[in-house]
Amino acid sequence: MSSTEKRHYNPERAQQRREQVLDAAAQCFARRGFHAASMAEISKVAGMSAGHIYNYFSGKDEIISAFIELDTERVGELLGELGQAEDPLQEMVDTTREHVDESLEPVNWKLYLEISAEASRNDKIALRVQEGDRVSREQFGGLLRRCREARGLSTDDATIDGRMEVLIAMYQGLPLRLLHNPDLDRDALSESFKVALRALLFS
Repeated sequence: MSSTEKRHYNPERAQQRREQVLDAAAQCFARRGFHAASMAEISKVAGMSAGHIYNYFSGKDEIISAFIELDTERVGELLGELGQAEDPLQEMVDTTREHVDESLEPVNWKLYLEISAEASRNDKIALRVQEGDRVSREQFGGLLRRCREARGLSTDDATIDGRMEVLIAMYQGLPLRLLHNPDLDRDALSESFKVALRALLFS
């Protein structure tokens, strides 16, 4: 950034432009895939010049890193809200359908699959995915431990880690199920999720 640009730098405007780029990138990645979508295409969808977009992101790897960071923040906020509920474990059961539908939203799951695929072959992206996951697991594990302890349930490390990993895997696996079975019955799925959640959370 030049000295002139620094003098006229507006943090709020810059954040809006970053969000504009991320919205455009999400559309392009979901439609064409990470590697097929070019920075030129993203800039066109974002409504800015290809050169201007590099003021906010150095390339597609940095854009994906921003998505990972935003998702980690989103999960942290959800866990924070959950922790304020009168009964967080029961709240997880009661809001099952809402979170199942969110996981099956095309804009969400297509981007998630693209990031996962890129992490499988890009060590830098893999490390950022793993770091985000570690932060989320620490938050979720702490909440799960506190809630189970309040109910007099087992809180040893193996139990907490095992239950948590299964719960996460259930939701992370939903995009693949929808990809394999686009006609899945969401009502039946959500009710069965509740059965599994009750067994994992309350035993």
